[in-house]
Amino acid sequence: MKQFSRWLMLLSAAIFHTTAIADVTEYTLVIDREPINITGKTVERITVNGGIPGPIMEFTEGDEAVIHVVNKLDEPTSVHWHGLLLPPEMDGVPGLGGYDAIKPGETFTYRFPLRQNGTYWYHAHSQLQEQDGHYGALVIYPKNEPVVQADRDYVVLLSDFSNETGQQILANIKKSPHYYNYSQRTVGDFFSEVREHGLASAWQDVRPWGQMRMSPTDLADVRYDAFLVNGQTNEQNWTGLFKPGERVRLRFINASAMSMYDVRIPGLQMTVIQADGQYIEPVTVDEFRFAVAETYDVIVTPQADQAYTIAAESIDRTGFALGTLAPRAGMKGLVPDHRPRSLLAMADMGHNMDHGDHQMNQSSESTDHSGHDMHEADHQAMQQNEPAEMQSGWTDASTPEGHKALEYSDLRALGTQNDLRPAEREIVVTLGGTMERFIWTLNGHKFGDPGFEPIKLNYGERVRLIFKNETMMAHPMHLHGMFVQLENGQPAEKLPNKHTVNVAPGTEYSVLLTADEPGEWAFHCHLLYHMSAGMMSTVVVAEYDEEDLPATQPAQHDMGGHHDHH
Repeated sequence: MKQFSRWLMLLSAAIFHTTAIADVTEYTLVIDREPINITGKTVERITVNGGIPGPIMEFTEGDEAVIHVVNKLDEPTSVHWHGLLLPPEMDGVPGLGGYDAIKPGETFTYRFPLRQNGTYWYHAHSQLQEQDGHYGALVIYPKNEPVVQADRDYVVLLSDFSNETGQQILANIKKSPHYYNYSQRTVGDFFSEVREHGLASAWQDVRPWGQMRMSPTDLADVRYDAFLVNGQTNEQNWTGLFKPGERVRLRFINASAMSMYDVRIPGLQMTVIQADGQYIEPVTVDEFRFAVAETYDVIVTPQADQAYTIAAESIDRTGFALGTLAPRAGMKGLVPDHRPRSLLAMADMGHNMDHGDHQMNQSSESTDHSGHDMHEADHQAMQQNEPAEMQSGWTDASTPEGHKALEYSDLRALGTQNDLRPAEREIVVTLGGTMERFIWTLNGHKFGDPGFEPIKLNYGERVRLIFKNETMMAHPMHLHGMFVQLENGQPAEKLPNKHTVNVAPGTEYSVLLTADEPGEWAFHCHLLYHMSAGMMSTVVVAEYDEEDLPATQPAQHDMGGHHDHH
């Protein structure tokens, strides 16, 4: 590596110099541990400025952010600014990019220019503090006239809460990976399937799961005591007010540690305008599946003088995070019925499928990289009141016939991508692990284990990352410091920018990346306990000699993406 550290310092200095005349927006965040009562039980949790979540931090694009973080914990802490483009030493991951954790009793000042606008969030990157309450929303307004006008503007931050600490949860799932899976199939379920489909069919479905020591109900690893909207329980009823006919912007943030949701507002369609803080061409939907760490901004226009329920249902159907849009305080809308519980199918795991061509044309409807593809025939045959066991497939959200669920393939960048170069090489990132021992890996290695190697990229290089998920769980893969362009079937100039890509079980997604942010960046699954159990790597962007770079296969095509089709 050619004098990487010196080169990085010079570049950072240049960036700071350009922002010397920028307006300064300043905050102080106090990280402490205090007693709180969310579910009727008082427990000690981490608070930010006395609350969970922390305060909404608001900035204007072009400002210089100055954030003083005071650590009153008895352990080190940190703050990561999720989705922001900033110098690596400000990214907030202890041990990476020249950044050290904030020691107990100390104050650290983050200082960086705001080079973008949109909806983002912040959270700890130390131990399991994020689960225990160390997170909050961050909004950056455009310096010029906003692209999309709205009469009201609300943050809708979703999170999961447990009366157990993050450390207790991790210990439980390490001891027994199915500790929180209360919905496992029973002998009674098996005999019901025999009556419905016959012995041969039922046995063919059950036997492979037993061989893999997995359960088709493993849609989520942890069962939570509450799901929150802006820190409020369903009973507390977070409410956003409106006047009929107003355009309301909702900035959805999934700040959960482990929970994914199917989000809908019965009676209202949502027009999605941003994904991960980046503008897209507006697309109108009835619902969207929401992975951990993603953000979606939507516009709704309620016309009636009534309350509307914001319903975010966990994908394992164990609960809702509920909020309300209403013309007056104190109103509540109807709570929708729980949708049927889905089961993983062997097809989700890449079994019982053709082992032929592994590369498919991404423009084909059948090769959607969204992880949100709907099984239309199944939907037509199913009703809300049918047994959960009839639902099959990780992606099956039981979307009613005639309703539109957002798919990754719907996302088209607003404007034109700047870098249209083809990828110079491809790098396969295999997502692996074992549920039985609760170990999760990237390319066969846990972070920091012997054999672990960072992903090395030359500054300015254009690469294709191929996420190959060989596990039974979905993994929202997050790269710090840079956006990737998701190859979702759109033309090269319209590929959407993402900082988090949810890779469904048994699938293969591809993204393009321009390595234009020098430094050492974290790269990991954003399911907190998966990352903690090893599913993390680093991406190092620098000026390398060719012999310093790992041997990787050259790119085979300019576009096209990948979808595993065994």
